[in-house]
Amino acid sequence: MSPQTILVTGAAGFIGFHLCERLLKQGHRVVGLDNINDYYNVDLKYGRLKELGIHRSDAEHFDTVVSGSIYGDLFHFVRLNLEDRKALPELFKSYQFDSVCNLAAQAGVRYSIENPEAYIDSNVSGFLNVLECCRHHKISRLVYASSSSVYGNSDAVPFEETAAVDHPISLYAATKKSNELMAHTYSHLYNIETIGLRFFTVYGPWGRPDMALFLFTEAILNNKPIKVFNEGKLSRDFTYIDDIVEGVENTLLKTSKEKELYKLYNIGNSQPVQLLDFIEAIEKSTGKTSKRIMMPMQAGDVNQTWANVEHLKTDYDYQPSTDLEVGVEAFVNWYKSFYS
Repeated sequence: MSPQTILVTGAAGFIGFHLCERLLKQGHRVVGLDNINDYYNVDLKYGRLKELGIHRSDAEHFDTVVSGSIYGDLFHFVRLNLEDRKALPELFKSYQFDSVCNLAAQAGVRYSIENPEAYIDSNVSGFLNVLECCRHHKISRLVYASSSSVYGNSDAVPFEETAAVDHPISLYAATKKSNELMAHTYSHLYNIETIGLRFFTVYGPWGRPDMALFLFTEAILNNKPIKVFNEGKLSRDFTYIDDIVEGVENTLLKTSKEKELYKLYNIGNSQPVQLLDFIEAIEKSTGKTSKRIMMPMQAGDVNQTWANVEHLKTDYDYQPSTDLEVGVEAFVNWYKSFYS
C-alpha cells in the first residue's frame, strides 16, 4: 500500500495518539491536530505528544505547525480548535489530505451535564467544520468517532447498527447521534464516503484519567477507596486500544467489501465484562485489594454495553483478540512507569 497523507484530529488524545503512532510506523505522512483542552490533566496529553517527537514548548502555541523529532517530516502537529472556520480550511488547503480521521471531541458522559456548551462547540460545530473542509477539498473518505452511548439504555443486546437510536440519555450521546446524521447528509449531497465508528469502552496504556480503569488503578495503588456505581451491577464491552486502532486503520486504508458511501460500524470486543470482574482483574494486576464504596447509578450512565461487530469483521477484517487480563496488566505496568 502506497503511503498516504492523513489528518488525525484528536492527536493528543488516547485513541488519536495510538493511531498516529501506528500510521507513522507504517510510513504514512500524518498531520495531527488537537486543541489540548484541560478537560483532564494536560500533562498526559503532552506526554503522548512527546512519544511522537513533539515537545511541549513547541505544541503550546495555537495555529503553529511543528515537526516532530522522531518521525521528521512524516509527522506535523498543530494546536487548533476544530471549530476554527479560518484555520482549519487553510490546513486542508496546505496538505491535500488523502483521508481524514476525526477523533477530536469533547469527551465524557457525566461532564456533558456540567458543561453542555463545550459539547456543542466541539462535537457539533467542530464536526460541521470538518465536513465542510472535506466537501470543499475533495476528501474521498472521512472516518469519524461516534460512540456506543448512542444506544442509550437499550435492553436489546448485543447492540446492532440497525437498531433505532432515537433516545440518547446524555448530551454527549446526542452530539454523537447528530454527527451520524450530519455525515449521512454530506455523503448524500456531496458524494463523500463517511464511516462512523461506534466505540465501545476503550482501555489500555495512555488511557484517559476519567475512565474507570485509570481511576480504579490510581485509587487501589494509593490505598484509597473506589466508587462503584450502581453497586457494581454494570457491564461494559471493554476493548483494548491495539484492537481498536487496528480497526480504525483498516477503515481508513482498506477497500471495503461494502460499496455504500455512508456506513456505521460498532467497534468493540463483543465480550461484555461485569464491572466487579473488571475490578478483580485490576486487583490481580496490582497485587492489592480494593476498598469499595457502593454508589447509586450516575445520571446519563447506562447499565450495559455489548457490541455486535460482525459487519466490521466482514467489511474490514476486524479481529479483536486481546484478553482482558492481558490488557489490564499492560495498563497497570504503563501507569506505574509513567507515574513513578
